[in-house]
Amino acid sequence: MAVIGLLATTPKIKTDIHSHLLPGIDDGCDKFEESLELLRLLNGFGYERFVITPHVMHHKYDNSKEHILSLFEKFKQKIKNEGLNVRLYVAAEYYLDEHFMELVESRDVLSFGDDYLLFELSFSTAPLFLDEAVFVMQSKGYKPVLAHPERYFYMHNSFDKYLDLKNKGVKLQLNINSFSGYYSKPVEKMAKRLFKEGLIDFLGSDTHGMRHIDALKHSIKTSVFKKYFKNNNILNDIIEL
Repeated sequence: MAVIGLLATTPKIKTDIHSHLLPGIDDGCDKFEESLELLRLLNGFGYERFVITPHVMHHKYDNSKEHILSLFEKFKQKIKNEGLNVRLYVAAEYYLDEHFMELVESRDVLSFGDDYLLFELSFSTAPLFLDEAVFVMQSKGYKPVLAHPERYFYMHNSFDKYLDLKNKGVKLQLNINSFSGYYSKPVEKMAKRLFKEGLIDFLGSDTHGMRHIDALKHSIKTSVFKKYFKNNNILNDIIEL
């Protein structure tokens, strides 16, 4: 089946708000040619708008706002020269730590749309100051968006934590590839539960490389979209960028 036809029987999403397509800045694409090919393939899935979100993680990916913006402008111009019919935007995926909180306090962060701020947690250890971080983000005028909540195993046995975050106004961004077991069966199970319960606000490809494209071809054919999509107010195509 052609890539372009895979979304024919599923709800089409035209906006991807989580990807690592800016080359040479994190663990995503290495070179422009790879980024271009991935954009072409994602465009074939039906995506027209892309919020590119490089990692910002102190001591690992120390990407400043200025550095990201500078690279993005060069990248955007090169993509324009290729004649690809896509709209590109930039934000970042911030790792929740003290450095991130300092950036939030000084409003030195990259958000998308109406100040949606994408952040992630440790995959191995539950954060000690998540509630405080949410409060600070909101006090500075941001709308917190938690990246791939289904992937934090330590939350799987505490479903009330997801409900608590939603009640506090945190938006939840689920990775589409979680639906097909790409990350693991427990992650798949939690992804489907979150979707079934209507807790998901954004869907992201979280594309780093070709491996995620190959997985996406399978993920978007799962029945979960048809079965649960109506339960969730997916904001990807609704928000202004």
